[in-house]
Amino acid sequence: MLLVDEIDRADDEFEAFLLEVLSDFTISIPELGTVRARTPPVVVVTSNRTREVHDALKRRCLYHWLEHPDFDREVAILLRRLPGCTETLAMQVARAAERLRQADLVKPPGVAETLDWTEALLTLGAKELDPGRAAATLGAALKYREDVAAVIGNGLLSHG
Repeated sequence: MLLVDEIDRADDEFEAFLLEVLSDFTISIPELGTVRARTPPVVVVTSNRTREVHDALKRRCLYHWLEHPDFDREVAILLRRLPGCTETLAMQVARAAERLRQADLVKPPGVAETLDWTEALLTLGAKELDPGRAAATLGAALKYREDVAAVIGNGLLSHG
């Protein structure tokens, strides 16, 4: 299996290189020579759509879109991945993440950001989500200053 994560963050040259690799599953490495896959691997390419990939690559793909997990699933993920997290904190962060994903943000938080945010809250000793700690750690969930300002300015963190 070959995983090419976040192809939309790669440059055009890498995308062209990937097309060449995928055409015959060989790669030329100056120090090693040509390496050829014995059997064609299953290739998984992910994208967050930060930019469009070339049509030549899109034509070679089957598409599957993943939605954010529902509330119960996200709570379960938080509790499993962060053993020190209380159920109350996990539920409050998951609920807040749902609200953030419904807001008009440049980059709504994904599960990785929800985990990062919860971990930041736990580092500060949080057992539940309060507006002060939420605002202080919001940069773990939101990656754009405009998003943080909009969330704080619109009071999206004050809804338990």
